[in-house]
Amino acid sequence: MNFLQETTPDFIQELDLQQLPPGTISEQWLHIINNGIGEPVRIPILVARGRYEGPVLGITAAIHGNELNGIPVIQRLFQEIDVTQLHGTIVGVLVLNVPGLLLEQRKFNDGTDLNRISPGKATGNISELYINRIVERILRNFTYLIDLHTASFGRVNSWYIRANMSIPITSRMARLQNPDIILQNPPGDGTFRGTASALGIRSITLELKDPHVFQFDVIEDALVGIRNVLYDFKMLEGSLVCRSEYTILCERSYWIYTDEGGILEVYPQVQERVKKGSLIAEVRTIFGKSIRQYFAPEDGIVIGKSVNPVNQTGSRILHLGLAPQQIPCIV
Repeated sequence: MNFLQETTPDFIQELDLQQLPPGTISEQWLHIINNGIGEPVRIPILVARGRYEGPVLGITAAIHGNELNGIPVIQRLFQEIDVTQLHGTIVGVLVLNVPGLLLEQRKFNDGTDLNRISPGKATGNISELYINRIVERILRNFTYLIDLHTASFGRVNSWYIRANMSIPITSRMARLQNPDIILQNPPGDGTFRGTASALGIRSITLELKDPHVFQFDVIEDALVGIRNVLYDFKMLEGSLVCRSEYTILCERSYWIYTDEGGILEVYPQVQERVKKGSLIAEVRTIFGKSIRQYFAPEDGIVIGKSVNPVNQTGSRILHLGLAPQQIPCIV
């Protein structure tokens, strides 16, 4: 059933959830900055305010402008939300990095990665100001955050979660997603999730496979996991769904890089386990002559990998998850 009402979007200067009537879904265009000719740059937001009081779950997408899979996740979630049964509020921010999305690029329009400079500065440069206003006008409203990402250009990811598994709430949020892999990953300085954590907002990052496309298998997987969070937090009535008996938890991870330029081929697939000393990649000259082979430095599992064969010295090979172990699904 589609519960999204036919409404005219509101043009707003601030997100004031208490001003929205209980039991409604609204579309908001939040004015965040002006562009170079003085026209407003607005962020599209969906808000479902439940009939009953409860926490605020924020779901954000496209802080990198080429990370598209999160957009239909939010759209489809709001098409099915019954606000007459909802306890609390769901805020879906469809696109955080509007200039980057319109340019079809990962970074902001000044070339900055917004997920490396959060919370920015109110008196900073254009990207610092932009992310700071997002933090102050949007993020501070949340009790919990689910931040939707994908791999970057030229790379592919497994369906995995970044979460601080030492915190019971974020550990549970991560396991409720039923991902292929969970990475123990306390949020770092400069990340949007790190800023949320510093504000006391429990948060996880969903890595929804690949950039610049809609992949409906992982979109559906993400919806199942977000519904599980809503049911588990008693925001909606429903039964938890576990799509597989186990997921893989990695204690830590790192990227392996090339030290030779040329045409790169990476052999293991995502989610594949590799043994120390196994061949993982090869670099060839433009004439096809092999000039460098790379081997796994230790046992692990492939979380993500490069698929771009054009490899300048120092490019990424693969993202290796360490100490993978099976943990049971939450039901």
